Amino acid sequence: MIVPMKKVSIVMLNSERKSALKKLRRIGLVHLETVEGKGPVLQAYKDASASADKAISVLDEIKMPKKLIPTQVELSTNEADEKAREIVALSDRKKSLLDLISQNIQEIERLSKWGAVNPDDFKSLAEKGIFMYMYEIPSEKYGLIGETSKTMVVNSVAKITRFLLLSEEEVIDRPADLPPEAFAVPMPEKSTGELYADIEASRKEISSIEKSLEEAKKYRSAIGELKKTLAESIEFETIFSGMERDKSENAPDEKSAGQETVEEALAREVEEMEDHSGKLAWLTGYVPEDSMEDFASECKANDWAFASSDPADDDPVPTKLHNNKLVSIIYPLTDFLDVTPGYHEFDISGWFLLFFCIFFAMIFGDAGYGSIIALLGLGLLAKSKSGKRSLPVLVTILGLCTAAYGVFTCSWFGIDYNALHNHGCDWMIELSLKPISKAKLDLIAGYGAVRAEDIANTNQKIFCFMLALVQLSIAHIKCFIADRKSLKCLGDLGSLLQLWGMFYVVMSLVVSAERFPLSDTGNPIPIFGGAVNLPSVMPLIAIGVLLFGFVLSFVFSNYEGSIGKSVLESCKNIISVLLGVVNVFSDIVSYIRLWAVALAGGAISATVNTMALNIFGSNGGVVAKMVIFGILMVVLLCFGHGLNVILNVLSVVVHGVRLNTLEFSQHLGMAWSGTKYRPFSENENSNKEFRVEGLGKAINALGSLGKLK
Repeated sequence: MIVPMKKVSIVMLNSERKSALKKLRRIGLVHLETVEGKGPVLQAYKDASASADKAISVLDEIKMPKKLIPTQVELSTNEADEKAREIVALSDRKKSLLDLISQNIQEIERLSKWGAVNPDDFKSLAEKGIFMYMYEIPSEKYGLIGETSKTMVVNSVAKITRFLLLSEEEVIDRPADLPPEAFAVPMPEKSTGELYADIEASRKEISSIEKSLEEAKKYRSAIGELKKTLAESIEFETIFSGMERDKSENAPDEKSAGQETVEEALAREVEEMEDHSGKLAWLTGYVPEDSMEDFASECKANDWAFASSDPADDDPVPTKLHNNKLVSIIYPLTDFLDVTPGYHEFDISGWFLLFFCIFFAMIFGDAGYGSIIALLGLGLLAKSKSGKRSLPVLVTILGLCTAAYGVFTCSWFGIDYNALHNHGCDWMIELSLKPISKAKLDLIAGYGAVRAEDIANTNQKIFCFMLALVQLSIAHIKCFIADRKSLKCLGDLGSLLQLWGMFYVVMSLVVSAERFPLSDTGNPIPIFGGAVNLPSVMPLIAIGVLLFGFVLSFVFSNYEGSIGKSVLESCKNIISVLLGVVNVFSDIVSYIRLWAVALAGGAISATVNTMALNIFGSNGGVVAKMVIFGILMVVLLCFGHGLNVILNVLSVVVHGVRLNTLEFSQHLGMAWSGTKYRPFSENENSNKEFRVEGLGKAINALGSLGKLK
């Protein structure tokens, strides 16, 4: 269930807001509304956090054998910050050196055809009245240079002639008798010898930096802890600086973050905390209704005033879910997917868990895989600590469900059921469920392999569509119950009837038009091989239910107090209304993916087994060869089935989760628009102190945050 929330506004003295925030964090009940923090202190925290992030990224990019990774060193938060800045500075220096090397190499390549070039030589000659300028020109154009320009050819390579333009005075403007094809070669700032020396020096410095960074890996954990501490500090400072409050008439106006210095911000903070004029500060948040008594007693103990009310429809109310221990095991999955229902939406945790287990079992569809998954879950459960057992329990249940479905379909690591029969494993076949088990339909019922496979596949498709009918019906029934006090519930009933009528249409169009005709043939309609028989008039009933449901939905789905307005709204959106009927069809058909993905997984398993048996069986006869090829067979089986398991896990995420979060949720009208309830609370990093660089004596005067009286 979604826990009801109360919207609360807390008022405290402005001079005590920092200590009050620390106490409020210690209480850990209030989910605070988002505020916009500001100020140089907050910016300093963010800069330090960015520096720590970059340092961690730099250290993580350094790949070293595990044996060579140095033992981690513990540091204080400020020592860790200093190391982080040093690492970032080293990384930036390395990048600048690499850029310098690249530039120097380009410069050397540019001058490579000129040989050794030293600008000092040109300057020395210029002081003696001999000015020289480097030019290049296509060789066939060199003869076009006028007689007034004195030149000296350096070389001609690859149809390019390099020459020096000689002059007894400095050339300011380009000589007129130079052809336009001649272009001046810029004089380098350094000689080629100096460029080579700089490259060598830069490479040596880079080598030294890399060694320093490798040694700095011992600070990785300390910087990681600093990052967590800074996250807490940023959260605290964001709320602290973003709180609404009275401003003292005598206090100077706050400057923007870009104008006010850290020292000025701390001086203003000291002034506010020493202010006894009775100015107030306040903030707004949300508290679970069942925790209001505890919250009120804490407010009374701390001399805070507060007001509470029911949240408005447009308030950003967080969602707190409360379910029993069994249903709660789905939370690790929903947390991983980062999906939270809106405060005014449904909590479908229980249904999510139930159908996800079914979908998971059908997609894997193998008793062998399920057994391994269940054993893995039990192993994790044995090693898990109290309070952190939801994931191991979920894995175990998923494994058991998969094993059960595999038993029903007689699927054991993709082994052919004839092989099971030939090796005396008939009990596995006996345990399977006849309508969906090819083995039982073939070997026991005697239908033959081809017909047995066809019957089993058809029945599995029908089972998929029946799952769709059940799950989507639950969605519309929940909507009907939620709207029961309004005529809108008739629109929900109409949607439910459309679903039921469309189910039969899907059976006819997708499964078999012969077995499920759309007209009355006078013959009963069997399902699951005659286990259930529908009357011959079922097609007429289904189509009638579909049409009646469409009319109800058209008239009442937009009901907001007036039937006429509801009908008018449906007329305005007639295309969407008609497409809605098509969507019902596609949503039911979408569940066939469970059968298709399972079929593909089974085919992969069978192929892997066949390949392994071919490797072993075609090379037997000699003990040594049998051992070698036996090992290859085992490797192939482990690799092939392991790959299949990975593909099945991806299929579960893509398909099994989708059916819950998309098809099922759409019929519920859910958008998963919620924000998870995260109260402002302490953790292990909340009380660690970080002194922002540049605070100087001011922060020493403040001492620990909130302790100034």
